[in-house]
Amino acid sequence: MASVLGSLQIGYHTGNINALQMVIEEFFNQTWKERFQEPMSLHALTMLWSFTVSTLALRATVSVLTVCIVADHYGRRNSILIANSLSLMAVAFMGVSKIAGSLEALIVGRFLIGLFCGLNMTPIPLYIQEISPTRVRGAFSTMNQLSQTVGIFVGQIMSLENVLGTSRWWPLMLSLSAIPAILQYLTLPFCPESPRYFIISCHEDELAARELQRLRGTQDVLEEIEEMKEEAANLKGTEDVTTLRLFIVPGYKQPILITLILNTSTQLSGFNAIIKYSTKIFRLAGVAHPTHTTMGIGAINILFTIFSVFLVERLGQRSLLMFGQFVMALCNMLLTLSIATLGEVPWTNYFLILALFTMVVFYEIGPGPISWYITAELFSQSARPVTMGLTSSWNWFHKFIVAMFYQPLLHLVGPYIFLLFTGVLLVAVLYTYFRVPETRGRTFEEVDAEFRQADAIFTSCF
Repeated sequence: MASVLGSLQIGYHTGNINALQMVIEEFFNQTWKERFQEPMSLHALTMLWSFTVSTLALRATVSVLTVCIVADHYGRRNSILIANSLSLMAVAFMGVSKIAGSLEALIVGRFLIGLFCGLNMTPIPLYIQEISPTRVRGAFSTMNQLSQTVGIFVGQIMSLENVLGTSRWWPLMLSLSAIPAILQYLTLPFCPESPRYFIISCHEDELAARELQRLRGTQDVLEEIEEMKEEAANLKGTEDVTTLRLFIVPGYKQPILITLILNTSTQLSGFNAIIKYSTKIFRLAGVAHPTHTTMGIGAINILFTIFSVFLVERLGQRSLLMFGQFVMALCNMLLTLSIATLGEVPWTNYFLILALFTMVVFYEIGPGPISWYITAELFSQSARPVTMGLTSSWNWFHKFIVAMFYQPLLHLVGPYIFLLFTGVLLVAVLYTYFRVPETRGRTFEEVDAEFRQADAIFTSCF
């Protein structure tokens, strides 16, 4: 629980910006007018708002490229604590932006939060994966996603106009993430480090055994320690894994392709557009209190993330992934039809709302958590930090694309933008069916052996 307080902050800063659009645009316009004695143009205001929303993702895209170095050098737990300091710095900038009359301070704060998000997106799931028992690893891995969805929901509540989402209190609202940041500093140092990290990266068998005994609450950890030693032995003599080697070494090429395709389809599924711009979409549908309806999305988000914890160990990741992708594709088609016929066909606003909520449901029981944590299950210890760093950067880059260009593209092509998301998801369904293995209840070594066998068959054929 202490480790996912970082994920809570990531979710909080993803969810709190949505309902603040009108308030912060007013702040931008007022600040600009005080400086230059004229209001901002509508185009400039739209682009500045899009940049403010997307700055978080842009900086996260770059920062995660260095996180594997930090995670390997300082350990998983300490990497989380190092990243946490950036959250407190960001809070300081965002908290003083209104008092200082500085729109730059707000953007710098979002920039630093992006750096924090990027540095945390790899070590948190990596830490959870490495300390979890194999039989329940999938369920434990969803805790990272669950914490983010709780953070999104809390951010949506705090950004309500009758809570803190006003022209007076929004800086305080953006600063509340300092609370989980401080709590993490008070709790995480007392948690064990990853035993797998100690054995494979540091070659400290005694420390690993001691930490594993703390985690399991028993002295009988010999079997797990031997499994980790076997993995370490298999990695001896192998070259250090770099980003380039992921694409040229036969044993890594298929897993990295699966990882990038699955995560691309998840980021371009339409979910990110809904989370960041749902208030505006609900306003378009004629909802009287769009921010309250956005909160409904947050609540559904949490409920079905919890539900997925139980489903994933019963039905398997692959089945949930395909089913979620297919239903989300249908939802995007329904969104296109609903928005295109608003005001012309009765009840279309209700179909629009139904499509939004259904998409959130199936994102959280399928592509949302699974496409992320399956990454860690496809690679051995030596490749895992580099892979998760690359995947994080890949994901944040696509989040930036959606946040920056969704609104301008919506003005350009209207509701037909959702057909792009539909196409991406339908391709993902076919790819998952033919290429993605089931990882439920299997060790890292078993999955790795399957890929090596497949590569050997392919090589012998050609």
